Amino acid sequence: MLADSLGNPVTLEDESVLLAVNDFVEGFIASEARAVNILAAAETDPSAIVQAYAAAVHMFAESRDAPSNARPYLDRALQAQAQSTPREGRFIAAIDAWARGDIPGAIRLHQEQANEHPRDLASLKLGHYHLFNAGDSPGMLAMVQPALKEAGDVCYTHGMAAFAWEQCHGLAEAEEQARQAIAMCRKEPWAHHALAHVMLTQGRIDEGHAFLADVSDTWTGLNSFMVTHNWWHQALFAIEMGRPDEVLALYDQQIWGVAREYSQDQINAVSLLARLELAGVAVGDRWQDVGRYLAARQLDHVLPFLDMQYLYGLARAGLDAKADAMMRGIAAHAAGVPEHAAHAWQQVCVPASRGMLAHARGNWQEAAVELDKALPHLAEIGGSHAQRDLFVRVHRDAVKRSSAQ
Repeated sequence: MLADSLGNPVTLEDESVLLAVNDFVEGFIASEARAVNILAAAETDPSAIVQAYAAAVHMFAESRDAPSNARPYLDRALQAQAQSTPREGRFIAAIDAWARGDIPGAIRLHQEQANEHPRDLASLKLGHYHLFNAGDSPGMLAMVQPALKEAGDVCYTHGMAAFAWEQCHGLAEAEEQARQAIAMCRKEPWAHHALAHVMLTQGRIDEGHAFLADVSDTWTGLNSFMVTHNWWHQALFAIEMGRPDEVLALYDQQIWGVAREYSQDQINAVSLLARLELAGVAVGDRWQDVGRYLAARQLDHVLPFLDMQYLYGLARAGLDAKADAMMRGIAAHAAGVPEHAAHAWQQVCVPASRGMLAHARGNWQEAAVELDKALPHLAEIGGSHAQRDLFVRVHRDAVKRSSAQ
């Protein structure tokens, strides 16, 4: 039987498609753009796992239309599932659960996969994605443990472990795992990312800036999220170093403009512009440029963490009618979400969004009051410590400004 590059058996109608399967598996765990090569393969090979991998690519668009775009591939995967292995069948079921909005079900399936097939690192990476978005960092750490035992020969396993440890505040363990990954393969951008988190948290600003500058020559062939996000981390170091001109140059040349339609590139831009303004730096017409792309996100409501930043960007871009409509949409969506997501949307996202919108418009007192309601539970909306720090900084700024009035 055929097997992917990690040794997982795969069921294919066309053996030549194995190259595209490996592009997905390797590309996904390495944050490389070649993962999307599976889409072309899915047009010619109806094999269930190929169709499921293609569906996953569509779901990663993080857009309102993603589930409907993924559905034809999922339907074909489910139709062909009888010819698949149990491992493949579980992966298909996990993607189907994701598309249906059953995130707890998807996480449960990925955890089962991690236990029974610890070298299925694509499944592990996807499980980490869902746990991260749910703010469950202990779950991330638990899920990676079987892979550390059975797939410790793969550098990306250690990169995933590094980020899980960092999100659990195990900074020494995170650094150890990140450095092990990098020693195995210098081009391991997720390990670079985890180590940047550690250094930022520990205040090793100059060291972190120098480290990212040193490894940045390896950031080739990556997907837009990974390359722009690592440069975003470099910009955070530069802000702390008091180098606004460098930050603006990084924004213009490395962070904004790679894939302007993509969710993660958009929130990188929003977050960085907001941080620059909080630091007293004028950003010119950059908000208006970003706002043109955020306008299409008005009805998305895929993840609360994304919506809160889309909303802020729309307001800072002066698109007031769209910002008001999005705020109403957030509240309406929150009222109807499944029980597992209700608290994050209703008790965290709604007041935090009101607070972010108020801050964007200079209503400091309202911003302080609304954000104060959300901050104790902010981890529930997902995002990393460094990313959620934006909301803490906005709240702090609102409190400072409201007390000065």
